[in-house]
Amino acid sequence: MTARRPSLGWLDALIAALLAAGAAYLVYRVRVGLNYQWEWGAIPQYLFRYDPAQGGWVPNVIMSGFFMTIRLSIWATLIATLIGVVMGLLRVSRSRFRRMAAAAYVELTRNTPPLVLIFIFYFFIGDQLLPTTGLEIIIREQSAELQALFATLLAPPGRLTVFISAVLTLSIFEGAYITEIVRAGIQSIEKGQREAAAALGFTRWQRMRHVILPQAVQRILPPLGGQFISTIKDSAIVAVISIPELTFRGMELMAATYLTFETWITITGLYFVLTFGCSLAIRRLELGLRHPHPLREPFY
Repeated sequence: MTARRPSLGWLDALIAALLAAGAAYLVYRVRVGLNYQWEWGAIPQYLFRYDPAQGGWVPNVIMSGFFMTIRLSIWATLIATLIGVVMGLLRVSRSRFRRMAAAAYVELTRNTPPLVLIFIFYFFIGDQLLPTTGLEIIIREQSAELQALFATLLAPPGRLTVFISAVLTLSIFEGAYITEIVRAGIQSIEKGQREAAAALGFTRWQRMRHVILPQAVQRILPPLGGQFISTIKDSAIVAVISIPELTFRGMELMAATYLTFETWITITGLYFVLTFGCSLAIRRLELGLRHPHPLREPFY
């Protein structure tokens, strides 16, 4: 028996017509009402440039900011995940003090504007604490190859303290949300699982390690992937402390060339490519967790 194809209802046709009319009006306003001279041909040179010294194409202004955004997002997500797991475990601890400490961190962070956190960490950690470690001096004393490695993975020595301040700020801010994801994942496991593990003689840590966490991870990973996408978008806020990420590079390019619409449409497209690619990967991960391999034995 073949499945019947869904028919297009009148409401669907009305919504499609309204969307088409809105798109047509937008195109009309851009082409007729907007007194702006488009220069899309100037944008490609700001993506990549040919460097004779390196004998090939290298990232230019926009793509260097794109790669900086990727580095910021990856490091912030890794540290935020570590913070979130630790604080999430504290949120479900038997100790009232640990639960209150973790709850205070979550509530204080989530109810504070991220822009305020950026300035606090930049002026306190970036200007006061990190210079006392001598980290930039240590890196400058290393070989050129090692300095290039640090510049690729983190940032050049001259911007390292600012980069670390930005990563720590994003990590603490995103870690508060990951904390709640971990807590909800652990508490979503049925009470009977804990009782069965306790009946087998497992200690509380053994129950958490061998029974609760393996099941909770499957429920935590999809929203954790969504939080990674949120970190990519939230990384734009560090432009206020002159981190040369994608948004900051866009502001620089717009101020220098006056290519306002071309610049920001390109920036928007790059953010979309990055986040949509992550969304597809997360969707594939969800399907893999929902339909495990048939020959794979369950862990518990």
